[in-house]
Amino acid sequence: MAKEKFSRTKPHVNVGTIGHIDHGKTTLTAAIVKVQSKQKLAKEIKYADIAKGGTVRDETKTVTIAAAHVEYESPKRHYAHVDCPGHADYIKNMI
Repeated sequence: MAKEKFSRTKPHVNVGTIGHIDHGKTTLTAAIVKVQSKQKLAKEIKYADIAKGGTVRDETKTVTIAAAHVEYESPKRHYAHVDCPGHADYIKNMI
């Protein structure tokens, strides 16, 4: 089945979260999506889905090993957000 044609009605902004491991990149991404989904400006996505493919260290920490892509909107813009892992080797090779 073919996907619907995307119609761009708002300016588009690309956002990327990169930084050191355990500095809250995925938590920030999940929080933004949660707030926007409550306002019906994003599809609800749980933290565990954003941190997919990660290794759970304990109840509050998941080591992300794959980049995640989420989309959300504000009243004026559409956002494409890429949440990147924070491992030194990943950051070094990405830059």
